[in-house]
Amino acid sequence: GFKSRLGRLVMDWRPVLGVMSGNHSHVVVMQAEGARSIPLSGHVGFDSMPDQLVNKSVSHGFCFNILCVGETGVGKSTLMDTLFNTKFEGEPTQHNQPGVQLRSRSYELQESNVRLKLTVVDTVGFGDQINKEDSYKPIVEFIDAQFEAYLQEELKIKRTLHSYHDTRIHACLYFISPTGHSLKSLDLVTMKKLDSKVNIIPIVAKSDAISKSELAKFKIKITSELVSNGVQIYQFPTDDETVAEINSTMNGHLPFAVVGSTEEVKIGNKMAKARQYPWGTVQVENENHCDFVKLREMLIRVNMEDLREQTHTRHYELYRRCKLEEMGFKDTDPDSKPFSLQETYEAKRNEFLGELQRKEEEMRQMFVLRVKEKESELKEAEKELHEKFDRLKKLHQDEKKKLEDKKKVLDDDVNAFKQRKTATELLQSQGQQAGGITTLKRDKDRKK
Repeated sequence: GFKSRLGRLVMDWRPVLGVMSGNHSHVVVMQAEGARSIPLSGHVGFDSMPDQLVNKSVSHGFCFNILCVGETGVGKSTLMDTLFNTKFEGEPTQHNQPGVQLRSRSYELQESNVRLKLTVVDTVGFGDQINKEDSYKPIVEFIDAQFEAYLQEELKIKRTLHSYHDTRIHACLYFISPTGHSLKSLDLVTMKKLDSKVNIIPIVAKSDAISKSELAKFKIKITSELVSNGVQIYQFPTDDETVAEINSTMNGHLPFAVVGSTEEVKIGNKMAKARQYPWGTVQVENENHCDFVKLREMLIRVNMEDLREQTHTRHYELYRRCKLEEMGFKDTDPDSKPFSLQETYEAKRNEFLGELQRKEEEMRQMFVLRVKEKESELKEAEKELHEKFDRLKKLHQDEKKKLEDKKKVLDDDVNAFKQRKTATELLQSQGQQAGGITTLKRDKDRKK
């Protein structure tokens, strides 16, 4: 389906340059403002410009980035494998992620002589948390990060945009669970936050889970809810007459109800991608069974270049304008005169320096104020410390005096005790001597 994009490039250029065949071209179809239309008397050769453009594009190759947003297990990886008729590596994600993470993987594909660098970004853990209030934030931050990287490359002095790997998201496939009732609040909030940043294509995943009548009502319900909530989804362009009819028809089929499968099942005399059930077979590429063919036709074979163009001219330009306005850049001044980039830069630089000086002065004053407050606190603490020291010193002296008084009383008691002890010992020695004399007299009397 990549080669159809080259055909579109040729069809886009030929009305501008004029369809010239043979060696006798007659008129120039496109007339610029202020330019004259003059006849050509012979073949010049600038009718080869579309071919030059195609050859140059083929030699450089193309890139396309798809963001798949949907709950875990809704069939994002299977649909990508089915869309590009290959098997992308990757393991099934578990339902135990603490938050939403974005996983980006790039692949080099080639069809005929056309090379495509495909990047598939998956939202790992989307819808698995109990609190889903901020589930959209990592997705918005990722998209803005790609815009910011491209903007920084544009603002470089030495740019390498010809070899720069453009990672901006060109299409967002939003997978809606086949509930058959209505959109979840998570779906509405997420799509509302993303519609100004990326081309949203809503699809009903695993649409074989509900009946045809329920599916038709579900599609109508989804469309009415998107309109009532002001969600702007991607509309296939109808301004190009070559694809206006098919795109207008396909806009009425949104959201696409798809079924993905890479399994080959024998149906009749041929093999076809299908899902085999006990009650029958759902053919992926049968338009009576699902809208997979419509999605592939619109996404890859008809509108891939428009998705890339819309990303650059609408979503990226909006981001770029907001960023530059935040930086102070404008196209005109209050007098409607063109702004000089140098003057704008100088004005912004002076404003920044003034703001920096003001903040430095505020910080200096704050520092001085804090130093004074700290000095006051230290003086107060020193005063309290001295008072406490004086109190402790006085208390120590009082205690010391009390101890000295007690020691004096104790010494007096000890001296008195010693005196009483000495007197007692003296009396005891005198008594012992008197007792000895009495005993001697008794012994003498006995001997007589």
